[in-house]
Amino acid sequence: MRKQIIQQNPPSPAPRGQVWLDMPNIARVEISSEEPEQPVETALTPGDGRGWRAAQAGEQTIRLLFDEAQHQWSGPIGIGFPAAIQRGIACTAANVDKSIVGLPIEEFFSRHTSCTVYMANDADAAGLAEIRFGAGKDIPGVVLIITIGTGLGTALFMDGHLQPNTELGHIYLDNGIEAERYASEAVRVVQKLDWSVWGSRLNHYLTTIESLLWPDQIILGGGVSSELKAFAPWITTKAPVVAASFLNQAGIVGAALFAEEALNKKH
Repeated sequence: MRKQIIQQNPPSPAPRGQVWLDMPNIARVEISSEEPEQPVETALTPGDGRGWRAAQAGEQTIRLLFDEAQHQWSGPIGIGFPAAIQRGIACTAANVDKSIVGLPIEEFFSRHTSCTVYMANDADAAGLAEIRFGAGKDIPGVVLIITIGTGLGTALFMDGHLQPNTELGHIYLDNGIEAERYASEAVRVVQKLDWSVWGSRLNHYLTTIESLLWPDQIILGGGVSSELKAFAPWITTKAPVVAASFLNQAGIVGAALFAEEALNKKH
């Protein structure tokens, strides 16, 4: 397992004329496995003190992140985690260890970081960023954000309001295969699928979801969304499909937003 620390400035100009929560900079820590079949990523944003985001649980990971001298922190933390999160408890574990189910995960992270932690499903966090600042801003009706990576995360919004924990990457398609085991980015990479084959698979999933939800817009997130032009010819949905404005950074911004919203509710 390797660790890399990256310092970068916010994008300029920011999407739709917005700034990233007035963040002066973004600190990103990546912890990646050596095996492409088991991608692992953790990211943090100290920003202006509103929140950080981390994407994997575990004491070892937390220590690697918070033992860094440059990441000394005592403020609130926002975390996007790959599970359904209900009242601070992890309810699912599709792409993490099953022992996480039932864990009071907000309390877990709070204890190990000595900070107040606010948890959201990682796709929901990404969706918040896109709805507030990005490709979903001011779009009326039903907006579906799909994050494509190790699995398929989904965030569903109605007139800007989140319907949390949809977990629609786990539906079974009419070919009998779970959607994220058929059309995720991890599947594309591991099976070495070309854009036409993988684009057709993704389209199978998108048209299935469209027939159930009838979204007004579909937003694709994750790193592969930057390659939308490569697989767009195989997408046949009635709803327009666009790339996320924040691409693979949406979850970072969204987790900070989630922490901000949670703090505002308290006050």
